[in-house]
Amino acid sequence: MAINLTKGQKVDLTKTNPGLSKITVGLGWDTNKYDGGKDFDLDVSLFLTNAAGKVETERNFIFFNNRQNENGSVVHTGDNRTGEGEGDDEQINIDLANVPANVEKIAFTITIYEANERNQNFGQVSRAYVRIMNEGSNAELIRFDLGEDFSVETGVVVGELYRHSGEWKFSAIGSGYKDGLAGLTRDYGVQ
Repeated sequence: MAINLTKGQKVDLTKTNPGLSKITVGLGWDTNKYDGGKDFDLDVSLFLTNAAGKVETERNFIFFNNRQNENGSVVHTGDNRTGEGEGDDEQINIDLANVPANVEKIAFTITIYEANERNQNFGQVSRAYVRIMNEGSNAELIRFDLGEDFSVETGVVVGELYRHSGEWKFSAIGSGYKDGLAGLTRDYGVQ
């Protein structure tokens, strides 16, 4: 049975699931009725950071044009440009046991592609969520529904996987960015 998190809540992932190594992280969303004439294209990006919260190498910034980190332990399965249909819109496969030791945190973000040019923001997005599944059994372990707390934001830090005393934990963040991907890359130290 999945644990449903609220904003700010933290939960053990590997300690409560002994032997868990391979997970799938699914992110999904819907868009509200929108008559701006442009398609909505939301993108998942990941920032694999050191203890200081900074990305050390560009290979540790995962997005639709760089779909895996340097050793292949974190793999983005592909860009969904429409968000159509049920279920996850984008997924990431992570082999927790092989994530490089210098990576202390994996931040999951969603941004709106060309948000300013298309006059789009997260006030027009609904039912956004992140969930973590056991890759082997496909059992949902953790779920965080973002709610409708956003209006003018064009990017959101959904949550973070992080190391703590040799175990992996998940933190439900739900923090919005008004300057989208540019603000996220700046704050995570990507050039």
